[in-house]
Amino acid sequence: MSVLYGPIAVIGGAGRLGSRVTRHLLDQGAQVRVVSRDPARNANRIAPGAELHRADVRYAATLGQALRDCTGIVFSVEPGTADSGPDSPETTMYDGVRNVLAAAGEYGLRPHFVLVSQIFVTRRHHPMNAYGRLLDWRLRGEDAVRTSTLPYTVIRPSWLTDDEPAGARVRLEQDDRGSGWVSRDAVAEACVHALRAPSAVGRTFELYNEPGAASADWPTLFARLAPDRVIDRA
Repeated sequence: MSVLYGPIAVIGGAGRLGSRVTRHLLDQGAQVRVVSRDPARNANRIAPGAELHRADVRYAATLGQALRDCTGIVFSVEPGTADSGPDSPETTMYDGVRNVLAAAGEYGLRPHFVLVSQIFVTRRHHPMNAYGRLLDWRLRGEDAVRTSTLPYTVIRPSWLTDDEPAGARVRLEQDDRGSGWVSRDAVAEACVHALRAPSAVGRTFELYNEPGAASADWPTLFARLAPDRVIDRA
């Protein structure tokens, strides 16, 4: 497993999940940039030692300095559920992802891009898709990452919790067929380990908790996954 080096930007790093990613990265000795559109609102969640940048994925011009020279990016943004406008999933989960991808490559580096998506993105008839076509736009954002030139990992957490009602062990699946629960801490660990493990590059997977002890060998879990096949959805 590789060592974390260089600045790592956690976009949405003041949120409930992003703040956990930030703490895990800091515990690993990484240099972390918390990127938030309104850091004052969640100032209590910003871990000491993180570098703070005010930027908004919806507005490409705000992102350059926050992403300059980054070797890794974790995109953990709450999507909004409006049908249109700045708080719609189209603006945050699709346009926002594309804005970050463009800004990330602006300086000639190829940071590892970890996108936090969700389960059910391929099930467009699920009731959740009624909220601003949330599932459709999350999937479009995933595809933008998969067709980019950057090394990437797409993580689809199951339903998020703050504890471990299903157990501490993690289960990685593919093809978006299951359902279940996963703790935010487990998702944060997956993000951090994905940044460090070459075996996570080019993979999309769903993440669940199940009964058993917490997993330690993340590189092996990633290596068991099938690499993505690029699908043209144009």
